[in-house]
Amino acid sequence: MRSHTKVNMYRWLSGLAILLGLATALTAQTPAKAVNGKRYGRLAIRNAIIEDGNGTPASGPKDIIIEGDRIVAVVPLDPVALQSGRSKRLPADAEIDATGKYVLPGLINAHAHTQDERGGIPQPLDYELKIWLSCGITTVRDVGSDTKKTLALRAKSAAGEIAAPRFLVYPMFSATSPVPSNPEQARARIRELKAMGADGVKFLGMYRDVMEAAEDEAHKLGLPIAHHVGVEETNAWDDIHFGTRSIEHWYGIPDAAIPGGVQNFPADYNYNNETDRFRYAGHLWREADPKRLQDVLAAMVKANVAWDPTLDIYEASRDLQRAQNQPWFAEYLHPTLEEYFRPNPKNHGSYFIGWTSNDEVFWKENYRIWMAA
Repeated sequence: MRSHTKVNMYRWLSGLAILLGLATALTAQTPAKAVNGKRYGRLAIRNAIIEDGNGTPASGPKDIIIEGDRIVAVVPLDPVALQSGRSKRLPADAEIDATGKYVLPGLINAHAHTQDERGGIPQPLDYELKIWLSCGITTVRDVGSDTKKTLALRAKSAAGEIAAPRFLVYPMFSATSPVPSNPEQARARIRELKAMGADGVKFLGMYRDVMEAAEDEAHKLGLPIAHHVGVEETNAWDDIHFGTRSIEHWYGIPDAAIPGGVQNFPADYNYNNETDRFRYAGHLWREADPKRLQDVLAAMVKANVAWDPTLDIYEASRDLQRAQNQPWFAEYLHPTLEEYFRPNPKNHGSYFIGWTSNDEVFWKENYRIWMAA
């Protein structure tokens, strides 16, 4: 299942990008030029060890020649290639010295929200862009932010006006007032998002008839659908039948494999209580029938429905103390993020109020089941 997801993501997010595994200095041949977000006419990455992303071993050293946004040549510089005389160093407008470093395909953040604030506190957008790039992320699929701002950001990135990943913009279907509540309104909303320039559409919980109409219209217009399934009447089987491109997080998948179709919630459970919601999300996967779960996953593969599990955002649930004390926070954690993720019922995802070792054990079991899938 994980390999299927990877294949799907690379189908959707086309385009070739490369990234150095460690930070390097960018210098022009003559004279030196300052680093900026603009592309050089011809860029050379010299003496790199290359991981090309197809499962083969690393190889090098090699020169990588880039014109515009395309790799036009990879020149081997190993002793055998040099001895044979078939290697010739090509000129470039600027160089990166990658001696002793690795180059790999740019990583894709398939589920992101572009932020210029957290919890109402301003946060420089440049912080997020640079964190992404420094982590090797060269493509971002934004699945719900301020659509107008993100479309403008996509244009600036594509034009090389800023140092940023390329963007695929999936606006929220429900980010309008009133929220579409019948099939006709759903189709109109999809057409509106297409006209805005959306690359796809993000669903966040929907009634089945509205979802079916919206998906049908989106398919006609060439807009892929990312679905954050709610605890509601739809689940992964609906995504399979309607042609959803990706299921976000993991909601709706185990639900489709639970005998009876509904998780066993305690009597005092409140979905709008963040701690309740995520505490009992830790119980969900063990309630899925293993055989039925494999049937759901197999059907997703057959229908080309990818699973984008966003594993990193849930890691704190299984080891909270470790997650709160990462050594790199001292230099890289922005104060707005630090404040936002202090346990606070007002902040979505900041749910660690009364979190216990028992909760962590349940969440570790979730991860065990995910890895086995």
